[in-house]
Amino acid sequence: MNNYIEIKNLNKFYGSKQALTDVNLTIGQGMFGLLGRNGAGKTTLMKTLATLLQKKSGTVNICGIPIEEDKKIRRIIGYLPQEFSMYPSMKILEAMDYLAILSGLGKQERKERIEILLNKVNLIEYSYKKINALSGGMKRRLGIAQALLNNPKVLIVDEPTAGLDPEERIRFRNLLSEIAEERIVILSTHIVGDIEATCENIAILDNGKVLYNGTVDELLANAAGKVFSLITDRRQLPILKTELFITSMHAQGKDVYVRFLSENVTSDMIACEPNIEDAYMFYLKKNGIKLSSLSFDRIGGEY
Repeated sequence: MNNYIEIKNLNKFYGSKQALTDVNLTIGQGMFGLLGRNGAGKTTLMKTLATLLQKKSGTVNICGIPIEEDKKIRRIIGYLPQEFSMYPSMKILEAMDYLAILSGLGKQERKERIEILLNKVNLIEYSYKKINALSGGMKRRLGIAQALLNNPKVLIVDEPTAGLDPEERIRFRNLLSEIAEERIVILSTHIVGDIEATCENIAILDNGKVLYNGTVDELLANAAGKVFSLITDRRQLPILKTELFITSMHAQGKDVYVRFLSENVTSDMIACEPNIEDAYMFYLKKNGIKLSSLSFDRIGGEY
């Protein structure tokens, strides 16, 4: 059995609306990032790979198994959906044991597997805590634990860090990176920082189409020489917002540090090394995606 996912000319419709258009991707072992705006088609692609949605046309093979063989696929896939919920009145241990029974694990295997997984996600000391008393980050980590019950070859996680505080987000990203050392992990997100911190290979999806498929370094190279900054008086911001494509800004005393994309260089611009957020925005803009410069209601801190 090979250890990669191959997607060729995948199409998916919701009624007359096309949600995925001729998607072609090859995803190997490790962490693969699927980046795109809300509504880009990421969740549809994830659900199709998890056999929760049927494709219209094209071929998908997961570790050598055609997607049509959904029972076999589900034995080797773990899935954490964007909206994850479990039985709120159950304790963590009870819920995990129940789900392990549904996965067909025997009593001894359940006990051993659950202990290993709760240790891995740092929830072992909360085994007897009810799910409705868990924080958002703890629920997400529990979601990963349940997705790993069948020791899958492929783990699919959809927007896993949305709504988490920075500390919990870092903890969660580190956990995914550790898991990806021995399996395929597909991370779907609109949070660019999650991709930058964890993935070497990524795809950008927009309006159901793959705009980019390659490495993070190659994406960054595309934006080289296109990212600049300047420091200006706050009173100039309304004018700058109409003239520049601003990607970030933060206060510096009475002034404001502004980071932006530009094809034209002037003497007051300071060239910057692009980060992945710059590169992502530049790539969308270069491919004709209609974007507006970031809008800010207030200044203070990093945006």
